[in-house]
Amino acid sequence: MEGQTQANQAPIVQVTDLQKTYKTARGELNLFHGLNLQVERGEMVAIVGQSGAGKSTLLHMLGALDAPSAGTVYCASTNVAQLTPRQAAAFRNREIGYVWQFHYLLPEFTALENVAMPLLARGQQKREALAVAANWLREVGLDDRADHRPGELSGGEQQRVALARALVCNPRLLLADEPTGDLDETTAGRVFDLIERLHASHGLTSILVTHNLDLARRCTRALRLESGRLAPLAA
Repeated sequence: MEGQTQANQAPIVQVTDLQKTYKTARGELNLFHGLNLQVERGEMVAIVGQSGAGKSTLLHMLGALDAPSAGTVYCASTNVAQLTPRQAAAFRNREIGYVWQFHYLLPEFTALENVAMPLLARGQQKREALAVAANWLREVGLDDRADHRPGELSGGEQQRVALARALVCNPRLLLADEPTGDLDETTAGRVFDLIERLHASHGLTSILVTHNLDLARRCTRALRLESGRLAPLAA
């Protein structure tokens, strides 16, 4: 019981002395320089920075899509850099919800089927998976679009379906990489409002990469990634 309590109180994300080095034609590129990040359960953290600073790469490491060159990345009590590809896939399905700038919905499937895909991937019965997916479409206000394919939806609707798909497995951590980047200002605001509401109502921990400083400052914390390190975003 004591071990469980300690695990529940531990930060959902703990990154220590992170380094990432790429070999290029001009030599080695050091993207991170001893980067540290701690995110407590329930926080909503925004990360901003110039293009090429490494924001997406950092999210990829947290989501077990990429491995560090040095340092440690603990996410949901798991040392993600030590996972095999099969273990990493299972970890993402179980613990991580991911929303990208582009929705990446499968065009030949309906909104309902797209949302159900992560559940089907883990072997859940189709009828049960579709029922859970329907509830999530209702959560994002698209139950009347369940039978529509992605090409029949607006950009904002597509991203709301993508958000429902990211959360359908009840992940402990939501990672969102420019989730409003392809949307107009009004639609972007509505999608961010939805993310805020779902974050609060489902007890999520969320890390969002965004170029929108106004949206970033609505989060629990806003950090700037610059010169390979994270620092608080100036007011």
